[in-house]
Amino acid sequence: MDEYLADRFETHRAHLVAVAYRMLGSPAEAEDAVQEAWLRLARTDADGIDNLGGWLTTAVSRVCLDVLRSRRARREDSFGEQLPDPVVRLDDGTDPEQQAMLADSVGIALLVVLESLNPAERLAFVLHDMFALPYDEIAPILGKTPGAAKMIASRARRRVQGGAPRLDPDLPRQRRAVAAFLAAARDGSFDDLLSLLDPDVVLRADAGAGGIQIIRGASAVAGLLDTFHRFANQYDVTHAVVNGVAGLLSTADGAPMSVIAFSVADDKITAIDLLADRTRLATLPLPAR
Repeated sequence: MDEYLADRFETHRAHLVAVAYRMLGSPAEAEDAVQEAWLRLARTDADGIDNLGGWLTTAVSRVCLDVLRSRRARREDSFGEQLPDPVVRLDDGTDPEQQAMLADSVGIALLVVLESLNPAERLAFVLHDMFALPYDEIAPILGKTPGAAKMIASRARRRVQGGAPRLDPDLPRQRRAVAAFLAAARDGSFDDLLSLLDPDVVLRADAGAGGIQIIRGASAVAGLLDTFHRFANQYDVTHAVVNGVAGLLSTADGAPMSVIAFSVADDKITAIDLLADRTRLATLPLPAR
């Protein structure tokens, strides 16, 4: 029976990890939440569960809600002060099925916006808008009525729509813009770099000390050309898929130096999320170079 239950649980694992990652913005914490859901299942009479997938989604959601509330109460390690942990794959174009799967994942820029929501808003938005759970299933998790859950999700949706950057889902078009960005950075061409940036582009850079540095506007971001030029020429830079969008992975002697995710719309870069915290990068499951 234990093996049978474990096998049934494994069929839901990928979905549960996806839910938890969107809730928490950390693959490691998502895995912990899924493991806690398994422990709760092991302590439960599974014969009385009619819909195992729904039961597990609820269990994982409750675990994530507790984590979010605890994180907010302690006001420590807030993702308002650091970028979420990225999910990175090398972008060699050899596996269209994997690339399509990654294109459906949630981007770093959207995770940053989700972090601005309170725990109830984040849960309601993720479960309803990303995973199509009805409000009458979300409401008991929040301890609210379905109507109240709908209002919470609606409030969250307005904030997400107002904060998320424009994004072209076409990965090849994203790649072309990122390749042009890398070429301009290597050449040290301010004009070429400026021409690639949306007028309202936002750059979020997280080097680990002092939280996220936010720079807005094409001229201000292009003004970082010297930094981009140094990274592009000093390190080994590889095209990557970062949370489903085109990005770059920089390494030195095999050690990760930075991960960059680009949001692209109408062939213009609308957002750049740069993680250069080497302590955090060293702990992430990044692809080997």
